[in-house]
Amino acid sequence: MKEKIKEIVIALGADICGIASIDRFTGAPEGFSPKDIFAECKSVIAFGLALPKGVTQVDPQIIYGHFNDNSCLQVDTISFRASKIIEKEVNCYAVPIPCDSPYEFWDEENREGRGLISMKHVAVLAGLGIIGKSTLLINNKFGNLLTIGAILTNLDIQSDELCEGSCIDACNRCIDSCPAGAIANGEVNQKLCRDYTYGKNKRGFDIVNCNKCRNICPMRYGNHSIKQKKFNEYL
Repeated sequence: MKEKIKEIVIALGADICGIASIDRFTGAPEGFSPKDIFAECKSVIAFGLALPKGVTQVDPQIIYGHFNDNSCLQVDTISFRASKIIEKEVNCYAVPIPCDSPYEFWDEENREGRGLISMKHVAVLAGLGIIGKSTLLINNKFGNLLTIGAILTNLDIQSDELCEGSCIDACNRCIDSCPAGAIANGEVNQKLCRDYTYGKNKRGFDIVNCNKCRNICPMRYGNHSIKQKKFNEYL
């Protein structure tokens, strides 16, 4: 059943898929556990859709910003379609979760938002990667380019193995290079990041002014991105 579910998700366009049993979410903050959304949840299906590496090679304002947002729409489409197929094929409930917005939690003073559940933590618990010093998810194959989706289900499925660490211990490039000084102590100050990163151009379109933490990471394209260079080049 696990492999059948993964095949469904991958066939709809996801690049990677993993599963976490609900018992891995015992440490989730109150109100942000999968069971707070769906009381019968026994497992969480997590998957990732990778951005093309090329969008990190250009000015982020238009191309990166547009397709980064667009990836969220694609992930939500996969979640919706996969949920319908899984319910039909496996006879269960499947609850697709918005990968980014909409969400309810908003701290106006600190400009801090939180998704219905934390997608990057779902991905970690499903064995899709680890959280780097930038607080971005890092996957061994797809680096930090994954947009994460999740589906809650009442199916009791065994968890996948957790991912081994892939953030370079001695590297602090994301922290040292953040122009807003927003990354510290394993967290991102969302107010500093939002104020610096997001805006509009003269035409009124939304733009992204910075994706440096993503681009400067030696692991941005996965483990293979550092194999051809000496470690010291990243320090």
